[in-house]
This record gives sequence, structure tokens and C-alpha cells, in this order.
Amino acid sequence: MGALHNGHLSLIKIAKEKGDLTVCSIFVNPTQFNDSKDLDKYPRKDKEDIKMLIEAECDVLFLPTVEEVYPDGTTPQKAFDFGKLTAPMEGAHRPGHFEGMVQVVNRLLEIVEPDFIIMGQKDYQQAAIVRQLLVQAHPDTRIVVAPIIREKDGLAMSSRNVRLEPDEREEAPTIYESLSALKAIHKVMPLEKVKKEAIEKIEVSGTMKIDYLEVADATTLQPIQNWEEADEAVVCIAVHLGKVRLIDNILIP
Repeated sequence: MGALHNGHLSLIKIAKEKGDLTVCSIFVNPTQFNDSKDLDKYPRKDKEDIKMLIEAECDVLFLPTVEEVYPDGTTPQKAFDFGKLTAPMEGAHRPGHFEGMVQVVNRLLEIVEPDFIIMGQKDYQQAAIVRQLLVQAHPDTRIVVAPIIREKDGLAMSSRNVRLEPDEREEAPTIYESLSALKAIHKVMPLEKVKKEAIEKIEVSGTMKIDYLEVADATTLQPIQNWEEADEAVVCIAVHLGKVRLIDNILIP
């Protein structure tokens, strides 16, 4: 959705390694914002983005209008069934978000017809849903999920980070610190206890408010109650810091 940073450019690099032609779309999709104020405030930096894509040697920039993406209007034209993948975490806290995301990714795939779609791990639930979208509607396209790119202090790179006030930006790395601490001690402590400690570490200052901190099966995204329930777990978190909502996650084998 634009306001590119090194996390996005890492996807371009992987795309260039995988294919002969790399297409990057920039489109602030109105159908995946459940809060119109969030849509209005979303950073738009087309000139800077174009410069970055040229320097990254991206072959094609697809910068469509809403009418180009949705010629028949923004009401979804196709229905998909993702079972319980869309229910927890972002699905529970942002009604309609995944319907809009699937709608626009499906249209992008219809237009570009790529061999690969490269997505970042930071939007873990989104990538899991797109993987199922490919099974249902685009079997010739494979998904590649790229690692999270972080700032030097651990904060996951995000277009929203520029909206943080200086004091908020200083506190934001606590999110990843807490996830890392949770992973480090998970083998010696019950799941609910490590969750509680992580939540307390993040909310202790009173400036950050957690939407959710969920430990789930990394494949099904269904919450687990103890570590033995999944071969691999993912810890997903969403935090409000000032006027900005940040998400992050960490995988635990």
C-alpha cells in the first residue's frame, strides 16, 4: 500500500531472484479499512516510492486507480471460504479487513497472473489466508513468505512507524523485546504464564494498549493452550501506541 521501506524492498529482491519480471503494485485499498480515519491518514508517498523502486531495479510499477481495480464497484464479486483462518486475531479486531484484503489480492492476481507472489511474514495471518486463496483460485501461483525486516532496535519495519511521536518510537521496540523474551523462556514455563509476563512487560508504562497477544498453531492459526498442541507455534500481537496500531509476530518451533 505504498510508503515503501526496506521491508518492501526485500520482497522486490526476492522477486527478482525468483522470476524474470518483477511487478510491484501500490494501491491503498479502501475495502480493507474498517476505520475511514485510518484510511485517510495512511501515508501516501508515490514520488518517493517510485524513486525507491527504480533504484531497486523493479521492472513494472502497477499504480492503479480504484476504478481500475474495481471496475464493477467495490462490492465483492466472488466469495471464498477460508474456514477458521479469518476468525481470530486481526479478523476478530478488524471486521471486514480480510474480506477487503482477499478481494484486492485476488484482483491483483487476475491482472498480473504471476508465477510467485512475495509477501512478508509481518502480516502472518494475511499470508496464511492468501496461501488458501491460491489453492482455491490461483493454483499456478506460489507464495513465498519473506522474513520480517526490522530496525536496528528490533521494531518491525512498517509504513505506520513514521506516524509515531519521538517518545513513542523509543518505546515501540518493547514489543519485539517481549516476544523474544517469551520465546526464550517458553520451554521452562507454562504458556499462559509467559503470555501474562509478555503482556505485563508491554503495558507496564501505560502508553501501550494490547489489542491481542495470541499463541496459535502456526498452520491453522487456532489458539493453543499448551506448547505440545502444535509442531510450530506463532505468537501474534497487535498494539496501540498513541494513535498508531502496530503488529508483529514470532515463530516458535
